[in-house]
Amino acid sequence: MSTDEAVDGPADGAETAAGAADDRLAERIEDLARVLARQAGTVERLADAEQARATRDRLGADLPLVVDLFALLGDVTACVRTAESDREREAFEAVAGRVERLLVGRGGTVVQPRTGEAFDAATMEASDTVDTAEPDEDRTVAEVIAPGLGVPGRSVRPARVVVRVLRSR
Repeated sequence: MSTDEAVDGPADGAETAAGAADDRLAERIEDLARVLARQAGTVERLADAEQARATRDRLGADLPLVVDLFALLGDVTACVRTAESDREREAFEAVAGRVERLLVGRGGTVVQPRTGEAFDAATMEASDTVDTAEPDEDRTVAEVIAPGLGVPGRSVRPARVVVRVLRSR
């Protein structure tokens, strides 16, 4: 056996072991690359979804449809109040509930202040005032005449209310 053969023999075994280790390392790098690619895709999808949500929020509601739904809600609510039987009233109430859900689903908000709530000029319009002697009741809602309509960022139609005003005598 020559010196070259003796050197080549053990070197071939070391090279084979090194080659196998390199193959395992290459497989692991490929696996890691696939995992990173999947994670990058997930991050991109989440970023796209957030950007789409932000765009929808900036654009706001489908205003013409929301305004029409609000008008329809007013008509159906009037039918509830003037129904001649309990059966008609229940049917109109069911329709009113569905119309309101559609309105809210399209980005609208029905502004329905409660009696005693503080008057808010951004969402309410004072159609009338009534005197009060109670300081705690000053500038609060005494009665709601008609609900209002809001969309994200603004009031489309303010709720019409009667406001209590403190009068000193």
